[in-house]
Amino acid sequence: MYISVFDIFKIGIGPSSSHTMGPMRAAVRFCEALEAAGKLQKTCQVTAELFGSLALTGAGHCTDRAILLGLEGERPDRVNPDTVDEKLARIRNHGRLRLLGRHEIVFDEPMNLLFHHEQVLPGHSNGMRFRALDAAGKVLLQEEYFSIGGGFVMDSAELQEAGAGTAGEDVVDVPLPFATGAELLAQCDRHDLSIAELMHRNEQAQLTADEIRTRLLRIWSIMQSCVQRGLESDGVLPGILKVKRRAPGIYRDIRKPDTEKPTDVMDWVNAWALAVNEENAAGGRVVTAPTNGAAGIVPAVMHYYMRFVEGADEDGIIRFLLTAGAIAALYKKNASISGAEMGCQGEVGVACSMAAGGLMAAMGGSNRRVENAAEIGMEHNLGLTCDPIAGLVQIPCIERNAMGAVKAINAARMAVRGDGSHKVSLDQVISTMRQTGRDMSTIYKETSQGGLAVNVIEC
Repeated sequence: MYISVFDIFKIGIGPSSSHTMGPMRAAVRFCEALEAAGKLQKTCQVTAELFGSLALTGAGHCTDRAILLGLEGERPDRVNPDTVDEKLARIRNHGRLRLLGRHEIVFDEPMNLLFHHEQVLPGHSNGMRFRALDAAGKVLLQEEYFSIGGGFVMDSAELQEAGAGTAGEDVVDVPLPFATGAELLAQCDRHDLSIAELMHRNEQAQLTADEIRTRLLRIWSIMQSCVQRGLESDGVLPGILKVKRRAPGIYRDIRKPDTEKPTDVMDWVNAWALAVNEENAAGGRVVTAPTNGAAGIVPAVMHYYMRFVEGADEDGIIRFLLTAGAIAALYKKNASISGAEMGCQGEVGVACSMAAGGLMAAMGGSNRRVENAAEIGMEHNLGLTCDPIAGLVQIPCIERNAMGAVKAINAARMAVRGDGSHKVSLDQVISTMRQTGRDMSTIYKETSQGGLAVNVIEC
């Protein structure tokens, strides 16, 4: 199964890729299945049920909002964040929604959108069940979907196939396939390619070189826009915690014409990372990297590269994204990028690893140094729990992105001083992360039932 760099870096809205973007995509997919079966116009009622982590933290992650928008045909990469509140108010005030934007039905939210806090669907903790009924109450269609992290969605059959290692095997035939870090390095050695060059060749199985560059630079542009909005948007984030945005204040302070201080670089990195995740928490436009909860790390490190690394240019940005995409694919293939499965090591940890390897590639480092930087980035995030207070993607999520970005830069700086040789391989640390995630108690995996979520008073 080939995972494209554009599968990893997806354009969407906050606050969560697994709990917002995934459910929105699942709801759209269900309605499209209804239409394909010729049953959309016969539908008089739709129910959506949320299970496991989606139920436990769905309210704080705006899963309810995402389901309503998805049923109306909105998609994460196309929905206008500025019109979301107006559309939701119309649905809730009138008790009616328009499936795919054109077939109106009655929708009683307390009865038709259910949160099953004590139940988990087999296969994954982020499960959803959709059901459509006709005027007589007969079931027209029922489907189960799973939001598996990073905005990826599978139905029951696809999830079962993925568990058997057969899902999507022949979807894309790429010239230089790899499933592990060792295979990736071996392919690069065999063909005398950098990791970025190998990924570029594989992407050309679907896109031209010009299309790849254009799409990657668009991702970078949206990341930059997100940072800038975050740096300029004062105020308080939505939700009961009343968290004040900090990025604008830091930004104003470090732009003062004072004598340059040694800490300025770190302050800039903090500001960039906080800006993205404050925007994400506010439901703004972000790029999954590899998830929304960890979306600030890669952009912050890319901004660091452009501002503080001599000779930085757009070609370096392309190398960064292609390399980071390859690293993320290894985690997705061999572990998971879902906080509900792995804890925050699967989100912030993976993003840190991606950013460390991507920065090394952007600076022209060898493949071995890239692999070393990526390994260091994860090794020191192993065991990181996902314990959002009040189920909101705010505390500790926002600060964790700033810490993850600083760690990523340091990982690259450590790797650049070495010769690429190291005792722990990237494959070994990915395997360790997977086992750690399996051993981790469920209360520390995006359920808000443990850690900071139960030891800090919400309001």
